[in-house]
Amino acid sequence: MFGSAEIGTIAQHYGYTLVELFSGYAIGASIGLILAAVITQFPFVEKVITPYILLLVTTPMLALVPLLILNFGFGYTPRIIAVALASGPMVMINAATGFRRVDAMKIALAKSYGATTLQIFMKIRVPMAMPMVIVGLMIGAIFGMITAVGAEMSGGGFGLGSRLTTYSSTLRMPEFFACIVILAVTGIAIYAFFFWLGKKLASWES
Repeated sequence: MFGSAEIGTIAQHYGYTLVELFSGYAIGASIGLILAAVITQFPFVEKVITPYILLLVTTPMLALVPLLILNFGFGYTPRIIAVALASGPMVMINAATGFRRVDAMKIALAKSYGATTLQIFMKIRVPMAMPMVIVGLMIGAIFGMITAVGAEMSGGGFGLGSRLTTYSSTLRMPEFFACIVILAVTGIAIYAFFFWLGKKLASWES
């Protein structure tokens, strides 16, 4: 087993990983939701940004990490950008799908009562799309965590990913598996949180 000093080291590096995850995810998810709303209301915008979104979805973000490090150094910045690029498209795609899967009859009825485009979006599209939005947020968070750890393993001396590389190369298996357990619990916590959020915000679906 390992001592309290190593536990403190792992906890410190876990904190670094959480900073990268939360920062990148907040940026990526926010941009993803905004883009989903825009392309739903303005279809011509979708034709412009779709090629770039497809490029982000089909390109492994870890392949871009060395390039990001080359341009932004070994600090937080390249990792946060990688997490944002990994999570944003997932949020956008699912949210946009949800915004489109709204009963056209409800929208027509709202328009007949004089509802504006913004009112229709906020009062009809957003509530009805909430299950898909939450799924997108959950997938984006999980992809973001995987990307954050992978980026740490690719370069830099801090974060749980760098600890995994260090422990595996020095055959320190107890510490290595401790990091694995922490990441697994984090993933389960992400799923549990969004499952709970879905029950709160989209309970009508059941």
